[in-house]
Amino acid sequence: MRRVLYPAVTAIALCAATLAVAAATPATSPPPPFGRGTLVVAQNERRVMMTVEIAETTETRSYGLMNRKSLPDQAGMLFVFEEDAKWGFWMKNTLIPLSIGFIDKTWRLLEVVDMAVPADPQAGPWPIYEPSAAYRYALEVNQGFFKKNGFAPGAQFTLTRTR
Repeated sequence: MRRVLYPAVTAIALCAATLAVAAATPATSPPPPFGRGTLVVAQNERRVMMTVEIAETTETRSYGLMNRKSLPDQAGMLFVFEEDAKWGFWMKNTLIPLSIGFIDKTWRLLEVVDMAVPADPQAGPWPIYEPSAAYRYALEVNQGFFKKNGFAPGAQFTLTRTR
């Protein structure tokens, strides 16, 4: 997944760098090294533990889940940003239908957006999936994960890094 422009100078500079990396990333390039961790999602009596890859650099955030043919049920990619923002995501070279949960700096779920695989993941067009509010983290999972597990805005996340 890649980030999209917003009208703040910092956001424009960061986004331009991210889009340049994404545009230069061929569909067959190897993935960059991601961090790893365990993420627990909890709401009321519901609790799910999952493994996550952590994308926290321009390179890893730009690459995201590109070129994957599947994603385990209890797995996802956690995007970490240095500050709150309203970056949009797209599905360039992404082959799996995803749901993305936008999470605030206190690790609470703000909203969930479903993202469809484009007809042509390499050439586009790629719709931009934007949150309605600024967020600090974004979690991409198999489409329907949040609904299937009964998680809605307000769910709480806890991350334990393993690498």
